[in-house]
Amino acid sequence: MPASPDGRAATPPASERVRVRRLPDRGRYDRDTVHAILDAAVVCHIGYVVEGQPYVTPTTFWREDDHVYWHGSSASRMLRALEAGVPCCFTVTLFDGLVLARSGFHHSANYRAVMALGTARAVTDEAAKARALDAFVERLYPGRVAELRPPHPQEIKGTTVLGMSLAEASAKVRKGPPKDDEEDYDWPVWAGVVPVRLVAGAPEPDPRLRVAVPVPGYLGAQPLG
Repeated sequence: MPASPDGRAATPPASERVRVRRLPDRGRYDRDTVHAILDAAVVCHIGYVVEGQPYVTPTTFWREDDHVYWHGSSASRMLRALEAGVPCCFTVTLFDGLVLARSGFHHSANYRAVMALGTARAVTDEAAKARALDAFVERLYPGRVAELRPPHPQEIKGTTVLGMSLAEASAKVRKGPPKDDEEDYDWPVWAGVVPVRLVAGAPEPDPRLRVAVPVPGYLGAQPLG
């Protein structure tokens, strides 16, 4: 089996639909890469078609094993359409840097992206739905669920949770310095990478915080993605 650009054994795509065609050397199909990108992201974009009109909806999500989940109001058009079986395109992109080359043509960006195709399924069991929503909170704020008011049954009932398998998924990754034409490397202009990071800032307390509650340790400033 041939080696992939980063040295690991190449994994074939799950289907031709998710094969990376433009710059195929950036394609990654192994579960470790796909999962790592998803676990570093907070926001995804959901693509779907309703009555011939394409829509792309941003939302937060979480991963458990080889499935991704997202949630929202049971009245959401996106969730109702997907729950009815409309095919779904799930994407995530992490923007890692600006790549400045010696020509405008070769300027680029460093990124990590995942695309998954499939059909979303609703989590209908109320207990399973509650566990899934707790898992979402715990993913972002480990230990917080134990501190929160338990959800009311009506809150669980009014929330739709959808899950989709990652069986048909691929990643695309660009990293490293610019790739210029060989004759351009002597051109007297700065070239390189400007790294970009998403970082959580200092917590800002709710003005209506009624008691002296300390800032929890899980809210310390840290890089995201």
